[in-house]
Amino acid sequence: MITRRHLLGTAGATLAVSGLGLPSFSEAQAALAELTPGVPTGVESYAKMATLPGKKPLIELADRPPNYESPLEYFRTPITPNDEFFVRYHLADIPEIDPKTYKVKVGGDAAGTPIELSLDDLKALPAVEVVAVNQCSGNRRGLSKPHVAGVEWGYGAMGCARWKGAKLKDILAKAGIKSDAIEVSFNGADGPVADKTPDFIKSIPAWKALEDTTIVAYEMNGQPLPHLNGAPARIIVPGWTGTYWMKHITEINALTKPLGGFWMVAAYRIPLGKFPIRDRFVSQETAANTPITEIVVNSLITSHRDGAKVKAGKVAVSGIAWDGGYGIRSVEVSTDGGKTWVSAKLGEDLGKFAFRPWSIDVDTKPGKNTVMVNATNAIGQSQTSELIFNPAGYHNNVMQNITLTAS
Repeated sequence: MITRRHLLGTAGATLAVSGLGLPSFSEAQAALAELTPGVPTGVESYAKMATLPGKKPLIELADRPPNYESPLEYFRTPITPNDEFFVRYHLADIPEIDPKTYKVKVGGDAAGTPIELSLDDLKALPAVEVVAVNQCSGNRRGLSKPHVAGVEWGYGAMGCARWKGAKLKDILAKAGIKSDAIEVSFNGADGPVADKTPDFIKSIPAWKALEDTTIVAYEMNGQPLPHLNGAPARIIVPGWTGTYWMKHITEINALTKPLGGFWMVAAYRIPLGKFPIRDRFVSQETAANTPITEIVVNSLITSHRDGAKVKAGKVAVSGIAWDGGYGIRSVEVSTDGGKTWVSAKLGEDLGKFAFRPWSIDVDTKPGKNTVMVNATNAIGQSQTSELIFNPAGYHNNVMQNITLTAS
């Protein structure tokens, strides 16, 4: 029987994600080497390494609609290259849009002067850049215990990029947004294949839409947006999970009433009061639940996989940390199961919404050595030692714990 540990010991597993071409064993076996330990066993039966247009090999968890996860190795830099960025869609009808004819309509009952903007119109507005993590709300869902329904993401349904575009508040000002606007909604060009599937339409609070960092982006890491990451333009909501980052944006509406529909009323909700969240979406709250909003503080060891073989002695361990935009204050590492902690060195600060790299030298002895990591943000929030279970598998920020085998 081929196991994940066996595959990690082969050279082919590295080649699968190095851009040097697929190895001699099957795509499914290659994906087995890349899957996050702890995802449901059944994922191994359908996941495979696959290459989409403009992308390096990603872990394919579904192809219609496309849901592709980035392997661990792609997170060894604080900026995720465009060709290594994950792909997430709810709907399978994804049209190619000609940038020359592209238009986005801006209106709604809280807009006094509805307008329509071309891509050139967007680029004519004052441009801003923000480095921000785009993380699927269900990132690490596959690690929920008991397992829950949905795309069984491991660690890789996220990425950090430098986004450039126009401030959403400038666009809304051109449309004459009124003072009684309580939400701003978004619709994209992607749509359902079946009539009974609800279109993916989302909204955010008006106050969030008017923040300087909420933008309509047309560039990603200095290049035009890739098709599978939202071209020609998409919504960027730094600090909040990716459900609000509408791709292929075609319609923006300022609203005086809360948006209804499946994707707001039923989906992407968490139990009220279960997580230490500051950013609330009050107009959408019920007595039982609330929409997911900001990203919880988290970290990831990227230098080594669980079970990696190392030489006994000092081993350089590194990774990334991130949160919902408060900024990372510290990252601590434990090699004794959490009894004692040592501060890691923080790397370059690309902004409060970005991945923050960290590194530390740990002493390893022959045999198995555990390494646990815990990030704390600027307002004192830290990761959890145990899963805060919820039916949708959101906000999994359990402290990662890996084993290094030294000899």
